[in-house]
Amino acid sequence: MSLIVMKFGGTSVADINKINNVADIVLKELKSNKIIVVLSAMAGVTNKMQEYINNIESNERIENDLILTSGESVTIGILSSILKKRNIKSLPLLGWQVPIVTDDNHQKAKILNIDKKRINTFLEFNDVLVIAGFQGVDLSGNITSLGRGGSDTTAVAIASAVNADRCDIYTDVDGVYSADPNIVSKAKKIPQMAYEEMLEMASTGAKVLHTRSVELAMKNNLVLQVLSSITKKSGTLILDEKNLIEKEIVSGVSYSMAESKVTISGIPDKPGISAQIFGLLADQNINVDMIVQNISQDGINANITFTVPNNELNLAKETLKNNLNKINYKSLQTDENVSKISVIGMGMMSQSGVAQKMFKTLADNSINILAISTSEIKISVLIDERYTNIAVKSLHEAYNLINKK
Repeated sequence: MSLIVMKFGGTSVADINKINNVADIVLKELKSNKIIVVLSAMAGVTNKMQEYINNIESNERIENDLILTSGESVTIGILSSILKKRNIKSLPLLGWQVPIVTDDNHQKAKILNIDKKRINTFLEFNDVLVIAGFQGVDLSGNITSLGRGGSDTTAVAIASAVNADRCDIYTDVDGVYSADPNIVSKAKKIPQMAYEEMLEMASTGAKVLHTRSVELAMKNNLVLQVLSSITKKSGTLILDEKNLIEKEIVSGVSYSMAESKVTISGIPDKPGISAQIFGLLADQNINVDMIVQNISQDGINANITFTVPNNELNLAKETLKNNLNKINYKSLQTDENVSKISVIGMGMMSQSGVAQKMFKTLADNSINILAISTSEIKISVLIDERYTNIAVKSLHEAYNLINKK
């Protein structure tokens, strides 16, 4: 008998009717598999918990995580109760009961260990385990949260720990698309894609999966499937590139408006200055993405431009201002009105002209490029956010990704 891990996001468990629908899906899979279900909180609940934290202006990390992770307790309790009413042996488990052991970096905790033997023991006496996503417990016994996309990470980590045959991620979309269907109406669903492609798409704005979950799946060679809990359509399989039947030159176009541009001007052009700047930011756990450095006209000073998540911009500014004497820069400028546009595809490794087509397409639409970064399978550019939609649409068309059905 196979072992399948199934994760359902907030929109899939938004109310009792939808949780009943989840129970139907679980029962169907249970006919030929042992099942572990990982649930998020009901849609909007975690945001509401964050509002409570903001209202009381709490800076208490332990208490904040206790508040943030409360929603998952409700959903696993409801689903397990429904399954038991249908004569299914079900066991609800919170993160500390598994246990999912994490470090103590609250609201961004990383998983250190999952007790495989304990999970297998639970499975011996139950048909379904219903586990709370997003939460864990540190070595001191405090409840921790795993940060954005934490339930995806929980599901993939558990699937990897117990050597599951597959991890199915159920959401409100029926797979991964070549672009955001809300912008490109003729975007096509991608039936199969490599871990690397999904990782790049997730890190550049696609909200289907979180990067940490994809990294874990790739590390453990775990097959992922993204599919809808509402429709019965086939989803998108994410697997090792060696198992791909055909590698597209460009698989998709993604975008992110959740990043801000930071420019530090007039820094001394000397060895080690970049390491010093980004070391200060790393000490504050600030994620830096696109980086551009150039020498100013005087040949003595340099300028550095990079991007950070919007929600980390204030901390980045504060960190840089507090270290003005160490860095010795002349000015600091930030811009939140930017968008990162990316084209991604495994076939880019063996094809030329992809970058040229991207730059020409943007130029033809009078879109100025503020920064560029590349990898073997990705090209990203930073542009004024006003041109996001036209950039995504024109690039999607330029690479002939349109659904022809």
